[in-house]
This record gives sequence, structure tokens and C-alpha cells, in this order.
Amino acid sequence: MDGKKLKILAVDDDMINLKLLKSMLMKSPNVSAVVEAKNGADAIGILKSQDDIDIILLDIIMPVMGGIEMLKVIRADDSLRQLPVIVLTTDETKKGEALECGANGFLMKPIREKDVVSKIAQLTI
Repeated sequence: MDGKKLKILAVDDDMINLKLLKSMLMKSPNVSAVVEAKNGADAIGILKSQDDIDIILLDIIMPVMGGIEMLKVIRADDSLRQLPVIVLTTDETKKGEALECGANGFLMKPIREKDVVSKIAQLTI
């Protein structure tokens, strides 16, 4: 980690989860910004318009475009495929599917601050 602060894209259809995640992440000295998206389609739009996202926190179960579907789009796109993706889920069975589709890690909900901060640190060193 070269002292660069991270810009994180948090994708979750639950606004309360998004706000909680954002407040946890913004306490970290390594995070400069948290961009929010409410589904995979919105998130892909953000990724296309902002090329400085460093890491994605991705909920699995969402309307419009779910997390697994979004992961497949990201991993098929040359300009996005290198982005680290941490999947957020309450469903153990989805974890394996997400990892098979290219997720770099996962966190079980409810997310705890120390877990999300340490997972991000592992992926960005």
C-alpha cells in the first residue's frame, strides 16, 4: 500500500446497510471516499464513468442486477476485471458461487467494522 487512500464502491439495495457500511468505511484512515449504488446496473454505470474505484463491496441479492450477475459483467470486461470485489451475503450457499465467478473475498452479514476494514487491507496491500 503506497499511502494512497482508497475509493470504494459499495453496492447494496438496502439503504440502511449502505449507510452503515459507508460510516464504517469512512472511519478508516485508508479510505478517501465511498460511492454508493443500489444495484448492479447502477454500479456498472458508476464504474464506467469513474475510473478511480479501487475496490467493490457487493451485495448478492438485489433487484435489477444482482451481485453474481454484476460479478460476471466485471470479470468479462478488460477495463474492470482487475478490480478487487468483496461479496457481502447472508447466504452461505451463495458464497461458493460468488468465489467461482471471481469474487476476491466475502463477508457474512451483518458486517462488522473490524472485519470489513481488515478484509480491505488484505486485498490492497
